[in-house]
Amino acid sequence: MGTNGSTMLEPLRQGLPPVDPTAVSGSASCALPARFDAVRGARTFTRSTLSQWGLDERFDDVALVVSELVTNALRHALPEESRAPAGEPEPPVRLHLMRWSTRLVCAVRDPSEDRPGGAFSPERTEENFDLESGRGLFLVDSYSDSWGWHPLAGRLTGKVVWALFLLHD
Repeated sequence: MGTNGSTMLEPLRQGLPPVDPTAVSGSASCALPARFDAVRGARTFTRSTLSQWGLDERFDDVALVVSELVTNALRHALPEESRAPAGEPEPPVRLHLMRWSTRLVCAVRDPSEDRPGGAFSPERTEENFDLESGRGLFLVDSYSDSWGWHPLAGRLTGKVVWALFLLHD
């Protein structure tokens, strides 16, 4: 399911919090199909990767954030026709996990260039704050140390939404 390597992560480094990209001590990536059951696969991939990196104690918070980011990508960033079960040569959503000595970044790439939104967007109002849906980015903000997004550049189109977790010795 996953592929290791930093070359495929190069576009994700654009816009991430400042850190030396050559100091990545671990990276892993997996393609996710355009189906909502991909969220379970993303959580399984995250558990396995964090376990390999000796970060089992961070799984609950990281998995919650990964679940929200992947769900948002599947729900809001894909055109309806791409959710059909037909096989695609390149799945439209990718999960990337990158570890430095003091940081862990979860990044989800999707084909939409629209900014992430929902109840935690700057457009949040009294009327929409209590909605059940749209709280994903609020959870991402609550459980990670910071998060952000940026459009992709070059031959890749779409955006990356990322969440940063500080690691303590």
